[in-house]
Amino acid sequence: MGQALGIKSCDFQAARNNEEHHTKDISSRRLIVRRGQPFSIRLHFRAPVHRFLPTLKKVVLITQTGEQPSKANGTQATFPISSLGDQKWWSAMVEERDTQSWTISVTTPSDAVIGHYSLLLQVSGRKPRLLGQFTLLFNPWVRGDAVFLENEAQRREYVLNQNGLIYLGTADCIQEECWDFGQFEDDAMDLSLGLLSIDKQVEEWSNPVHVARVLGALLHAFKEKNVLPTPQIQAAQEGSLQNKHRGSVPILRQWLTGRGRPVYDDQAWVSAAVACTVLRCLGIPARVVTTFASAQGTGGGLLVDEYYSEEGLQNGEGQRGRIWIFQTSTECWMTRPALPQGYDGWQILYPRAPIGGGVLKACDLVPVRAVKEGTLGLTPAVADLFAAVNASCMVWKCCEDGTLELTNSNTKYVGNNISTKGVGSDRCEDITQNYKYPEGSPQEKEVLERVQKERLEHEEDSEIHPPSLETADPLYLFLETPGSLPLGGDMQLSVILVNPSDQEKEVQLAIGVQAMYYNNIVAAQLWKKQMSLTLSANLVRRITTSLSSFDFERSPPENSFLRLTVMATHSTSSLSCFAQEDIAICRPCLVIKMPEAAEQYQPLKASVSIYNSLDATMKDCKISILGRGLIHRERKYRLSSVQPRSTLRIQFQFTPTKVGLWRLTVTMDCNMFQNLTNYKSVTVVAPEPAA
Repeated sequence: MGQALGIKSCDFQAARNNEEHHTKDISSRRLIVRRGQPFSIRLHFRAPVHRFLPTLKKVVLITQTGEQPSKANGTQATFPISSLGDQKWWSAMVEERDTQSWTISVTTPSDAVIGHYSLLLQVSGRKPRLLGQFTLLFNPWVRGDAVFLENEAQRREYVLNQNGLIYLGTADCIQEECWDFGQFEDDAMDLSLGLLSIDKQVEEWSNPVHVARVLGALLHAFKEKNVLPTPQIQAAQEGSLQNKHRGSVPILRQWLTGRGRPVYDDQAWVSAAVACTVLRCLGIPARVVTTFASAQGTGGGLLVDEYYSEEGLQNGEGQRGRIWIFQTSTECWMTRPALPQGYDGWQILYPRAPIGGGVLKACDLVPVRAVKEGTLGLTPAVADLFAAVNASCMVWKCCEDGTLELTNSNTKYVGNNISTKGVGSDRCEDITQNYKYPEGSPQEKEVLERVQKERLEHEEDSEIHPPSLETADPLYLFLETPGSLPLGGDMQLSVILVNPSDQEKEVQLAIGVQAMYYNNIVAAQLWKKQMSLTLSANLVRRITTSLSSFDFERSPPENSFLRLTVMATHSTSSLSCFAQEDIAICRPCLVIKMPEAAEQYQPLKASVSIYNSLDATMKDCKISILGRGLIHRERKYRLSSVQPRSTLRIQFQFTPTKVGLWRLTVTMDCNMFQNLTNYKSVTVVAPEPAA
């Protein structure tokens, strides 16, 4: 058939099409287009076109995807080459023609199945001829697509930006982790579609809700299978075993192919970043969101229990969940036509353990608005996510005789500083207002009362309010600490005791410090102290003490936090008072100096320095330098030791090759810590044309 028609070749014009479809960073050789938007191909004939005009009128194009393409389920389409295109269905029209070639514009439906396609040409029902392959992705630039995003700056941030920031730390000391989403790396798209291909319902790949849920479930399953317990080893050895994860694609590659090193428990938050990468790669706007003080494992209940010993140290885990120091999740943007009106926009990927329906159905997609409004009937996951940002915490003292005593503690405010990277900048954006009404507002009260009433009616909670803790013989306890502690440094903490009564009180005070992982698992017991004191009537007493890392029984493990707790007891008949603060451990800072602007193909000088604020020598120092568009491949340098109170500086040069805003990332390892990272952005401009 091809010889009869005399087709010499078919040019998919990948570079031009990919530029127009915002996929040029994936490839300039493979055709990768977005649905609902035309792309052009050029047919070259062996002889002048007029010889084939009768035959060309009988030509149709065929597109097909999946293992068993079918017109019935939308994985195959047959359409003519006409003078008028159809914007709502597969169509083709001649754009340009000359004596021996035609340029044909092909339009795909804005609700087409995504994936790898074959394009074939057929004449008069004969055997089709393969013209080539292309890949079709979701299109947030087209209004008819379910993932359409109106704002261009948001499209560039949530689809095209590969340079991410993930927020860790505590609500009082938010720390940023630079992250390479890498959704346009060479194999990222094939890895993402390969992951999706585990789902055999290819006809459902037109629906971003289905695609997001399947990907969320599969990534959760891979995480559960591949994330390993944190090695119980000395801090000096941890870096030799733990992977230096700076980006999503190496993790995705390891999970799907087995190549690479694993992720450990204390780094498991990276799964949210991997999900963000896969979604962005396929064209679904996505972002990583961090909630500080997040109630997890509550089953939707609005009360969480925490247990502490009489020494003030966390002791065991409650049956009603626990409050993580921070928790990361992935949001994605799309319409929800199957839900009542008002739930379009940002959706939360909420994977869970498979129950009955298998792995592929083990992920909910929850509208953020449903969490804010407490719409429990929308999907069961709403209750869990509502509790994550609204639950109350009750602290129990475990007495020596085995009994439990409720303490008088300042209720932890759950769901703090919900944060994500700002659009078009490196600032942290607080989006707490998307998840909950302001604390103490009439709207918050109305939503909480409605949710509590609904849970009681369904007998899902036996109690929904913390019990009243009024006592006839009160004592008030407050704790003041810095939000962070420099690694190897000192901090001052103040315990404030208030005796509002006319009687003096004998007070037993217990202070404890533990290392905690972000998911509220105890990493190590570090320090404890007990004292007795007499508190005069109507007195406020401040007890200030200095605490040094040298006082600790051991060094806090990598990626852990300090939890400082105080328990005060003043009589057998009154409640103990309890206060707690989580403190981030701050490591020395890498300082990067280089110009903010540079010219393409012109050498650029930069320097990296670190000041050793520790009392010990930094040995076995190594730094890694990488930057897409700036450095061809990662550079590694071995450095000399850094003595206490001295500075190490290294200078280097590189040549930017791509125009745009790029990020230089520097990571340092030594015997004292691992994965110390910083970054600096540079705008690379094209060279001035020669006069």
